[in-house]
Amino acid sequence: MTNISVISQNDILADHPVVSDTPGMSIEIADVVHFAALQSEWADLLGRAAEPNAFMSPALVRSAAESYPDMQHRVVLAWKTIEGFRRLIGVWAFSVGPADKSLLPIRVLTAPPFSNGFLATPVVDSLFLEETLDAMLDRIASEPDLPKLIGLKSMGMEGPTMAALAYVLANRLSAPCILEQVRRPKLESVYDGKKYFEKALSGSSRKKLRQYRRRLSEKGVLTTETISDPFAFQKAIEEFLLLEASGWKGRQGTALLCNDADTAFFRTGLAVLAQQGDASIHSLRLDQRPVSMQLVVRAGHAAFTWKTAYDEAFRDFSPGKLLLEDYTAVFLDDESIRFVDSCAQDDTSYMSAWTERQPVGNLWIDARRGGSLEHQLLGKLQTIYSKLRTTAKQHYLWLHRNRAP
Repeated sequence: MTNISVISQNDILADHPVVSDTPGMSIEIADVVHFAALQSEWADLLGRAAEPNAFMSPALVRSAAESYPDMQHRVVLAWKTIEGFRRLIGVWAFSVGPADKSLLPIRVLTAPPFSNGFLATPVVDSLFLEETLDAMLDRIASEPDLPKLIGLKSMGMEGPTMAALAYVLANRLSAPCILEQVRRPKLESVYDGKKYFEKALSGSSRKKLRQYRRRLSEKGVLTTETISDPFAFQKAIEEFLLLEASGWKGRQGTALLCNDADTAFFRTGLAVLAQQGDASIHSLRLDQRPVSMQLVVRAGHAAFTWKTAYDEAFRDFSPGKLLLEDYTAVFLDDESIRFVDSCAQDDTSYMSAWTERQPVGNLWIDARRGGSLEHQLLGKLQTIYSKLRTTAKQHYLWLHRNRAP
């Protein structure tokens, strides 16, 4: 589902008081090395954040900077003195470079700060959302070496952070340019795995999955495991990389192993996350051989199903769906997880079995107060280009689905 939205400044301002400057807040533009040293502050912020986002984590941002040295990475950090202590209250990580999926020859700040990230939402203390975002934009606007246009890929559109950002932009008289919106699957339920799928799937669909599992079990010993131990995780990530490269992504040249920088990014960043207890791999195995694997990262009370791979030799048994059943039950049994973001591009994949939805959007914003003619004109051109890209993609998929065998 794709649409273009316009946010009314009058509607937003009518429901909010005017934001005033708050004493004790400071904003800094940090490099990745400094940010990576703030792991304890980051962990503390996640416990207070309006919306957690694993794709802003110090481990992944530093790994991105090391793996993609041609890209510039900057992290906007917000600090506030609270009861005599200086606390981190906001993190927004960016890369600096050409606009993503654009023909326009311009430099922008892009979040998330690496191409394999799937959420641009900044991580901000829930008590200080509006004032923090306002101050962050002012700091970016005042920095001579940074672009003033910001491209947000997969920004959460219905949470408190976007509501605060929309208000702040309206108050600054700088409207966002929303290019595209989709609703992707999300898991958030009080049910256990069995009850959840009884409600989410039809009886015939559940019967078919039982048949697939039985038939696959006839070929050997079928087991499911969750790997989170750092040492075992290192071996499992190598299995994942090989499994992904053995399929259609490998043939298309888009598998992680097809690009040395992508491989290094995942190996390095995930190794650190695993050491911190924030990465795991769910695996469906036949005689210990992985037939489906799901890579998961954590940030506070949220989990993100980041990457998936399966053995195409067993595609007739829907190993991805079978593994989805298994890790859904694990997530729902874990009281430390409030919700799981599928990170899916839309709600047409097998993960649509998750019935909850999370609206995300691609948008451009201007850090300057009052906006700019540049932002207005370039935003309109990018909107037209995005529509054309979407139409072309839909036409291609239609031809692919309906081509003669």
